[in-house]
Amino acid sequence: MTGGELYDRCARDAAAAVIANYSTSFALATRLLGPRVRPQVREIYALVRVADEIVDGAAEAAGLDRDQQRVLLDSLEIETLAAIDRGFSVDLIVHAFATTARACGIGEDLIRPFFASMRTDLDLAAHDAASHESYVYGSAEVVGLMCLQVFVNAGHPAPRIPDARLVEGARRLGAAFQDINFLRDQADDSERLGRDYLGIGGATDRATVLERIDRDLDAAAAVIPDLPRDCRRAVTTAHGLFRELAVRLRNSDENVRVSVPRTVKARIAAQAIAGRAPRRSTP
Repeated sequence: MTGGELYDRCARDAAAAVIANYSTSFALATRLLGPRVRPQVREIYALVRVADEIVDGAAEAAGLDRDQQRVLLDSLEIETLAAIDRGFSVDLIVHAFATTARACGIGEDLIRPFFASMRTDLDLAAHDAASHESYVYGSAEVVGLMCLQVFVNAGHPAPRIPDARLVEGARRLGAAFQDINFLRDQADDSERLGRDYLGIGGATDRATVLERIDRDLDAAAAVIPDLPRDCRRAVTTAHGLFRELAVRLRNSDENVRVSVPRTVKARIAAQAIAGRAPRRSTP
């Protein structure tokens, strides 16, 4: 193994450790991906997680103010784009992501909107319909599109443009995931962070958001069977986990942070492994 190969492996391992420690649901779904795409999806998640920690978690816990957080976020964006261009970064997480981005055609058109949405968390506390749409595109839909680039292009000699139906499905699934997380974290976002992503009580209400989530999940479910075979079980599992969260949100008090029990997670994963189609909101 050459020095470059060893460094690449260490970077992949670092990305895998991030997802394993931060998200049991996505870690479960990612384990169901085929080996062709599994490391790359972990690398996308790891970079996204680090950026989120700058604006929401670890940086603030370390005592950094918003100006310092902004400097770090800007630096991470600059280093990510530079690493894609040069093929190397001293930051293992950035290096892993950049390697995947170069191989699978993840470019500035997806990376810059992501960082723009992360930067919004430092500047905007309450969202209206327009800013919500823009934020969700950058924070979640483009992440789905990054994963789609991996699904379509990993292992191929040159990146290809995904089918338009798959692009729409990836965006709708990302949007549903984000709105579900907004609903789950609504109390914490308001009380701890002083943020309102959904405008519930103003121009919209909880039922309207849940209906939008159902439509987005159904739109995504329609195209999951068209994904490459080694991606379907994992995406079906992730879809099923968030469908279950949506059901529990509909049946819970808005101040309760719902979760999916391990036994239910296992059942959803087993159904996906057995080839069951993604669950729709209506029969």
